[in-house]
Amino acid sequence: MFSASILVWILPVVLAITVHEAAHGYVARAFGDPTAELAGRITLNPLRHIDPVGTIAVPLGLYLLSSAMGGGGILFGWAKPVPVNFNRLRRPKADMLWVAAAGPLSNLLMALGWAFMLVLLSGSAPDSYAYGASLMAGAGISINGVLMLLNLLPVPPLDGGRIAISLLPDRLAREYARIEPFGFLILLALLTTGMLNAVLGPLLDGFMALLQMLFGN
Repeated sequence: MFSASILVWILPVVLAITVHEAAHGYVARAFGDPTAELAGRITLNPLRHIDPVGTIAVPLGLYLLSSAMGGGGILFGWAKPVPVNFNRLRRPKADMLWVAAAGPLSNLLMALGWAFMLVLLSGSAPDSYAYGASLMAGAGISINGVLMLLNLLPVPPLDGGRIAISLLPDRLAREYARIEPFGFLILLALLTTGMLNAVLGPLLDGFMALLQMLFGN
């Protein structure tokens, strides 16, 4: 059961992380910064984006620990950030918004794609390959929804934090950017206190409800 569950999640998770990171690099290049391209990070090769700790050790450890404790299996982790030199963008502060938004937007598009696939596979027999693919589509919707919403939280260096810095007036943006060194600690605190789930849970439920309205499944 455990191995089957892992197999269902592997492809959606790898695609969600890989496309998300590559999208940042692609948009950065389009707006004038070739840093990610020169580092070989505008690629769909997942090995270029995997962080051994954040992409493998932490998510697997949390999943196993939460499952052993009777939880639903917590999934939390991160990929190796794509290098972006915002000073090389044509309009650094304004273009930062588009570079940051590219990742969550890619997750939204993938979630829509998985939802369409789920509609096509609805009604598949439980012992068929199509049924397994439908489970994978459901996993794809979930992981992309979570990544999109998590990254839109206004906490630097998450994408939502970058978007906030781009939109704030210059003085406030500089002050807000000072949060960035503590962003990871803030996320860990939100995760361990349950506040992260309290925030993301209703947002994810709303996102799933919206997909159901759009696709009627």
